[in-house]
Amino acid sequence: MVENKNFSVYGLSASGKLADEICQILNIKREEMEIIRFADGEILTRAVNSVRGKDIYIIQSTSNPVNENLMELLIAIDALKRGSANSINVIIPYFGYARQDRKAKGRQPITCKLVANMITTAGATRVMTIDLHSPQAMGFFDVPVDDLRSTQEFVKRIIGEIEADEITSEITIVSPDHGGLVRVREVADKLTGLPVNIAVIDKKRSQPNVSEVQFVLGDVKDRVCFIVDDMIDTAGTICNAARALKENGAKEVYLLACHGVFSPPACERLSALIQEGIVKKVIVTNTIDIAPERRFEGLEVISIAELIANMIAAVVNKNSLSDVYSQYNEKIKELIKLMKK
Repeated sequence: MVENKNFSVYGLSASGKLADEICQILNIKREEMEIIRFADGEILTRAVNSVRGKDIYIIQSTSNPVNENLMELLIAIDALKRGSANSINVIIPYFGYARQDRKAKGRQPITCKLVANMITTAGATRVMTIDLHSPQAMGFFDVPVDDLRSTQEFVKRIIGEIEADEITSEITIVSPDHGGLVRVREVADKLTGLPVNIAVIDKKRSQPNVSEVQFVLGDVKDRVCFIVDDMIDTAGTICNAARALKENGAKEVYLLACHGVFSPPACERLSALIQEGIVKKVIVTNTIDIAPERRFEGLEVISIAELIANMIAAVVNKNSLSDVYSQYNEKIKELIKLMKK
């Protein structure tokens, strides 16, 4: 899979399991990073083996605890730079602070830009993320950025649900707000050949993590609806969206999101929706390692390790990342053809 062996993969505290999956797919051993936490909270990192002249791939989601994981990442990047690594490719499956990408009110920071500056200054030569909250945030970095998309993983999962549950009625791909329409269109476009349409929910946000549904735009009556979003944080928005779809006559509702942040009381809200029969299943990826205490009945976690491994292989072999997506698209077309037979 990988022609050039002069590279190493490291996984930090927040993404160790994901890094192990990626290394297994790449058929390499994950390199060891020594991480020491002092009594006062300071962090010290050290690559156990030499990194001189190597291309390094370091994997770390800046999820909860956000600041601690971010600081650990910055310190590790600095350690690798001072160890004379040839390049430092930072893979951030979940990018904390991505939502603070603009000044919504006067005297507010643009923290996403600040964090981008910190990562670049620390020594990153390339950054990979998964489903940035706003793709334009790539412009905050002064190094190459690849915002990988989990769209094809959701499409495969939707096809799987249609087959497994023998769904025969038309389906609707739903965006929980206007900002997610691009993502929803990508999913719908990949489902070409199936009876699919798009709907969007208009919401009003009075304050962070608080939203109200205004109306549903699109045909959802007697349809199986798949709400697709970039993340589920406290789950207020997506739960309100699911209830609105049911009130408007949706037959079944599935929730799909790349990042399962699950800040309290998300798990309680989602579990209640499933128990009430409003939502059939909640599907997220493993960009964030979901602890056992935050898992619940009806939750399914799908892996994006294969996607990241394929992208690392493409970069190492100096191949086009677009070709990786093209291969995924061809596989999806084949799945749809087989399903329609």
